Amino acid sequence: MLRRLLEMIPVLLVVVTATFFLAHAVPGGPFDKDRPMPAEVKARLEQYYGLDRPPHVQLGKYMLHLAQGDLGPSIKYPGWSVREIIGSRMGVSCSLGLVALLLAVLIGVPVGVLAASRPNSWLDRVPMGFTLVGICVPSFVLGPILALVFSLGLGWLPPCGWGSVVHYVLPACTLGLITAAPLARLTRGSLMEVRSLDYVRTARAKGVPPLRVWFVHALRNALLPVVTYLGPAAAGLVSGSFVVESLFDVPGMGRLFVSAIINRDVMLILGTTIIYAVALLFLNLVADLVNAALNPKVARGR
Repeated sequence: MLRRLLEMIPVLLVVVTATFFLAHAVPGGPFDKDRPMPAEVKARLEQYYGLDRPPHVQLGKYMLHLAQGDLGPSIKYPGWSVREIIGSRMGVSCSLGLVALLLAVLIGVPVGVLAASRPNSWLDRVPMGFTLVGICVPSFVLGPILALVFSLGLGWLPPCGWGSVVHYVLPACTLGLITAAPLARLTRGSLMEVRSLDYVRTARAKGVPPLRVWFVHALRNALLPVVTYLGPAAAGLVSGSFVVESLFDVPGMGRLFVSAIINRDVMLILGTTIIYAVALLFLNLVADLVNAALNPKVARGR
């Protein structure tokens, strides 16, 4: 674990450097508005935020502040630091991502087990056909379809907004169903490989109930590729979804990142990117630890 944590440092340095130069390569600046700003005022603002210095000097200064845990001030929101802005949005994205992840696991894993228990039957073909549709349909298509049916058509759910439990339903279902589709196919494929092994056949020969054979004996080894997939998938869900949060007007990290790019807020872009990178690296580490717990050979090999 210590080695993996130390490996995160050079990865974060590469991510910050690449994001910094990409953000500066985008045409326009944070002070370019519809109404032209006087050149003197613009020059003073750039001097205040250090934007008048060469890019490598700005990057070095940012790295020094980052080493102290300072993400810098926001250019678009004067008087607010990037850490304060991200802190006010992170809870929304985390709660929505956790609900979507729970929904994906509760749907994807049982559907995959059901399809693997009856291969080449209607219990296999019908769910796998729906999962193929879930993989092919992107979130910016599924989200408006759900809003059109359940909000505008039936009137059961609000189409957008945030503030109550009801507002979780549509964005969580959009994220959860898209994640559950590949999860079900991975579970089904892994179980198809495991179902012919000796210990599974021995459990059947001993008269173990089918549900116990699949969910206790076979699923333990079949979950290894599923857990590996859940690492980056969970990072994307918990950190926030760009499209879904914008579609349903969710005040989370994804929507904040999109607005930061539109406003050319370099400090906010860097801060949100660092949060995404840290979440991805940390959840990948958690996935590796879960793999080691499920497979003793991995733990002994490392």
